[in-house]
Amino acid sequence: MRVLMIYCHPVPESFNASVRDTAKAALEAAGHEVDLIDLHAEGFDPVMRADERRAYHDIAVADHPLPDHVARLKAAEALVFIYPTWWYGLPAMLKGWLDRVISPGVGFELPHGPGPIRPLLNHVRKIAIVSTCGAPRWLLLWVGDPGRRTILRGIRALCGRRCKTLWLAHYLMDSSTPESRGAYLAKVEKRLARF
Repeated sequence: MRVLMIYCHPVPESFNASVRDTAKAALEAAGHEVDLIDLHAEGFDPVMRADERRAYHDIAVADHPLPDHVARLKAAEALVFIYPTWWYGLPAMLKGWLDRVISPGVGFELPHGPGPIRPLLNHVRKIAIVSTCGAPRWLLLWVGDPGRRTILRGIRALCGRRCKTLWLAHYLMDSSTPESRGAYLAKVEKRLARF
């Protein structure tokens, strides 16, 4: 399976980098082809400028401002998002990637008049989120778990009907121990090996 891994963390030596490396190795060991987008390493610009927004609804895929990212998304059969949960949600750079890449004509088609949007990511059969969270699980749920919902409900709705989802989180990251981090990496490896 062709897996597009979208990784977002500004610190190269962070624990999230270990999570990324463990996830990538597990997927490759299981025979998957992994295409890694490291948003910070490539200096991705998450800001949608005024001209891009003005053309947002009418831009042709051939004129998309991020053609490389669009091509990589269109080639994917699975999406794996690896990021820290900050303020209960997605880091700004990752949210900007969603805003700018999964646009009309790429991720969905808007109706001409009343009616639902038409999904265009039908080739995506699986979505996984692998995240670290400073908060306890109950608090994230209490505030509505916005990052998880954005991807596993919002993006999932644009994918194939039988698209499966996976959520792996290390809660209480700010008070984590070497043992808890090791157990989480083992869980990531085990679950993604079966992905």
